[in-house]
Amino acid sequence: MGAEEHRKQAEDQGSVALAIVTVSDTRTPETDGSGKLIRELAEADGHSVAGYRIVKDEPGEVAQALEDFAAGPAQAILFNGGTGISRRDRTYDVISRALEKELSGFGEIFRMLSYQEVGAAAMLSRATAGIYRGKVVISMPGSTNAVRLAMDKLVLPEIRHLVWELVR
Repeated sequence: MGAEEHRKQAEDQGSVALAIVTVSDTRTPETDGSGKLIRELAEADGHSVAGYRIVKDEPGEVAQALEDFAAGPAQAILFNGGTGISRRDRTYDVISRALEKELSGFGEIFRMLSYQEVGAAAMLSRATAGIYRGKVVISMPGSTNAVRLAMDKLVLPEIRHLVWELVR
């Protein structure tokens, strides 16, 4: 069975329950444009939001959000923020250590698509994805442009398929 047949079967499973985690030292629910964009795009595509949280870019807070949402009803956990190379960017470090299976293609394709928009600066992104405790985990940069790119080109076209692969 090919990818198209898998996608068709995945579509038949319906919506995906998502958790959204914004990693930022400064954002609040009122100023979290990227978290809001993820929610809007996901809901417009027929998915539900099972949880939402803003955490500081502290390893313990990122890890706790991952643990909490992995133990809940969300089938996929979408992180945004903390994927760069600055001293405070720690999301990748926490997520990459926790993943049981890495989906390296997500980061590779994201950086390729990002390169088309921002040039060589795309190499600074440590966007990643994988599987943790039976959940799809995706970690993307926190800028709204990066979130839109990831959601439109990668996450939404494949999220049902990714979750279906885990439960079939």
